[in-house]
Parts: sequence; structure tokens; C-alpha cells
Amino acid sequence: METVILTGDDLDIEQAYHVAHDHYPVALSEEAANKMAASRAMVTRYLAEGKSVYGVTTGFGRFSDVLIPEDKRQELQINLLRSHSAGVGEPFGEEIVRGMMVLRANALAKGYSGIRESVVRLVIDMLNRGVVPVIPSQGSVGASGDLAPLAHLALVLIGEGWAQVHGGPKIPGGQALKSVGLEPVILEAKEGLALINGTQAMGSLGVSASTQAKFLGLWADVAASLSIEALRGIPMAFHPQVALVRPHPGQRIVQQHLRTMLEGSHLVTEPGELRMQDAYSLRATPQVHGACLDALGHVQEVLSREINSATDNPLLFPEEELVISAGNFHGEPLALVLDYLAILAAEWANISERRIERMVNPALSGLPPFLTRHGGVFSGLMLAQYTAASLVSENKVWAHPSSVDSIPTSANQEDHVSMGTTAGRKALMVVNNLRYVLSIELLCGAQACDLLGPEHMAPRTHAVYQWIRQLVPPLEADRPLAPDIERIAEALLASDTINWLENLLMA
Repeated sequence: METVILTGDDLDIEQAYHVAHDHYPVALSEEAANKMAASRAMVTRYLAEGKSVYGVTTGFGRFSDVLIPEDKRQELQINLLRSHSAGVGEPFGEEIVRGMMVLRANALAKGYSGIRESVVRLVIDMLNRGVVPVIPSQGSVGASGDLAPLAHLALVLIGEGWAQVHGGPKIPGGQALKSVGLEPVILEAKEGLALINGTQAMGSLGVSASTQAKFLGLWADVAASLSIEALRGIPMAFHPQVALVRPHPGQRIVQQHLRTMLEGSHLVTEPGELRMQDAYSLRATPQVHGACLDALGHVQEVLSREINSATDNPLLFPEEELVISAGNFHGEPLALVLDYLAILAAEWANISERRIERMVNPALSGLPPFLTRHGGVFSGLMLAQYTAASLVSENKVWAHPSSVDSIPTSANQEDHVSMGTTAGRKALMVVNNLRYVLSIELLCGAQACDLLGPEHMAPRTHAVYQWIRQLVPPLEADRPLAPDIERIAEALLASDTINWLENLLMA
């Protein structure tokens, strides 16, 4: 595995995803260590001078005007983490927490937070040794960043809270550190605040959801190709000239994918051979998938900037000798695009479900009802379409934007909040539902081609058909469909499968 070096400036989404999901090792660059040392020196100097600086010598939020005595500053850091650890609900998955950890370390590595290198190195050591804090998924309003989730993360650094080691049972944070040879840190002035001011919970959700959506977008094109063959569709709609007169890049890419996948098929037809034109869910696939692809590009562009941003408060600028209390912790940039991510993923699922319906409906497909030769005795894939319909209906609820809501906190000091973490949680749920809907479309596409004769398929769609048949046998008689759907869904995002898929789609 490639070691991911944190500089604070050039972490990409793919690297963050690999650290979170594939346990890539992490290291801190010497440049980052030097930058952190410079901003920490400012904190030390201000403490010595007795200067009034928010979060360094004062309380937090509504208590920003309260000066903290010198002998209470370490206690303040502990109290901050304890009091802000107020999250509830099911814990985040391990990959989301690992994502939070690498993103927080990278933000601190920029050198504008006044934190010691040793504290950031402890976060990195925890990542590399498999210590994952247990963090409740609910409780962030995304205003001063993700205060509650990040406080639960930081508790483990001081030997409190709860953690898992290599996916084991939940144990006390101090015990988890000790089990891998690590010691808790004693936080000094400003460091508690530096650890919990930031957008890393919503950022981690965005990294996972957008990366999975990117891969599922490829699968959406492949699934559509099988459906177009199964429904004897008309590839003329994907002619290159079509995209030239409406030059959205996503549309052009999807048209190319469909042409590549369908090349050499004996099932597809010409205009007028069976019908003059296809229904929108086939004919407008490039326009719909392409719009989703372009929207996803915008999401990842914003996310790429955010995961390399300083989202602390106050920010320390050693070269300019400035300490500025501002609003970089506010989650609005991510809240908006994470809502967008849920919407675009829901649209991929919506059009997929319509293609599923066309395949199982004999009035629309010309195929046996519900893709079984023995209708009546057998129900075939009838309920697979029900499941897809249920998921896309659920997505419409989750796609309602969180970012349009705001509710004041901290005695109205924090009077506008982003709800970005709620947006991220919803986006991840919609993306997971999309994975199941596409799995059902692939299941139906393979079954339909069994009925038509797989030997008539295009070489590349036939390769996908064979991949599906390695996971799931043809449906000759009724059986529980849930295991079939789960097996395909589980395989869609496997690393080796993604590599194969990307090569398959290359023209």
C-alpha cells in the first residue's frame, strides 16, 4: 500500500478514501511539522505575554469574553472535549471515522491551528495501528464545524471515550491506546479547540459517498447497456453528433460508454426495425447519466478544496503575526454539495428503476412476464422491481435538502448553521440505495439476456453477463432474491472489480 503523506495542501479524495476504506498507511511531512511548530510558537508567546486571544486565553462560544486563569488552561481543554461529547444514535462506520481522522490530521498539518506536532502524530499513529474512536452519528449542526463528532474523536486522544482496535469490541479509549503501545496526550492551551473546530465528519461522509457514487456511475452506464440490449434498444440515439450540438462533457462520456459496451451486439436494433424510437429511460440515458456525472464533478471539486482547507478558529498566521477569529469552520460549502450529491444519486436510481420496470413488464418488453418462463406458478423477478421502487421512493425523502434548514445554537451566538453532516449522512444512504437498485437492474438484465440468448450479446456486455453469472445463477425456478441482490451489491465496489470495469469501458 502506498503511504499517504500529509502536507495539509494536496490530499486528494482518492487517497483519503483509501486511508478510510483500505487502511493505507499515513505519515506527516517535514514541511507540515515545521508549519505547525511556527503557529504553536505564536500560542506559546501569547500565553507568556498574557494576551487575550479567543480559545487560547478565553472560553468558547458564548463564553468568548471570559478570561481563563493560567492554572485552569489544561483543565479547560479536557472540559471542552467532555462537554462537547454529546452525540447520540448509531455510531459512524469505521471507514467514516478513519476518514474523519485523516482529514482532521491534514487540516491541522496546514499549520494555522497552533497545535503541537505530537498531538497530530498521535492521530496518525492511531490510524496506522487500527485504533478507531466510537463516534455517535447524530448531534452535529455543522456550524462551528462538527463539534460533537470531533469531540468524541478527541476524547480518545486523552485516554477517555470509547474505541475499537482492528474492528474488535468497544473498549475504553485509554485501554485501546495502551493495547497498541500508545500513550494519551495531555492537551495544552488551544489544542482542544483545534481538534474539534472543523468540517471533517461531513467531509469524511462526502469522501465516501462521492467516491462510491463515482464508481456506481460507471456501473449505471454498464447496467443501462444490458437493459438496452434486453429491450432491443436503438443505439442510434447515442451517435457522437448528438453530443456535439449539446456539448455537456458528462453526456459525451456516457454516450461513448454506451457505444463501447454495445459494439457488436446482435440484439440492438435500427430505427424502424421494431420501433422508431425508444422510451426516455433508454434513449435519454446519456442526458440523465451525463447530468449526474457533471454534477458529481462539481461535488468532488468543492470537496477537494475543503479537505485541504484550514477550518479551525481562530486561525494563526505566523508570517503576518495575525490571529483572526473568523468562520472557516462553517459547513455551508459542503452542506450544499452534499445535498446535491443525494439528489444526483437519486436520479441515477430513478432512471435505473424505470429500465427495470420495462424489463419485467411484458407489455413494454416483449419478454415473458417478470422474466420467468413459467409465470403463474413462478413469480420470477416481480418483487425485485418492488424493492427497487421502494428504494427510489425512500431516496426522494432523503434527497430533501438539509442545507435549507438552520437553527440557532450557543445562546444565539451561532445563529446560522449548515446542517452539513445531516446532508452527508443522507447522501451516503442514497448512494447505498443506488447500489442496490443498480444490482437489481444488472440481475434483471442478465436474466432477460438469458431468455433472448446470451450468445447474441455484444462482447463487452457478455463479459458483464458472465461476471454476474459467476455470482448468481440464472433464475430457473423461484428462490429468495435477497441473497442474489446482496451478492451483486457487495461485489460492485470491490477494488479488483472497479479496475476491471474501468478497463472494460475504455474505447
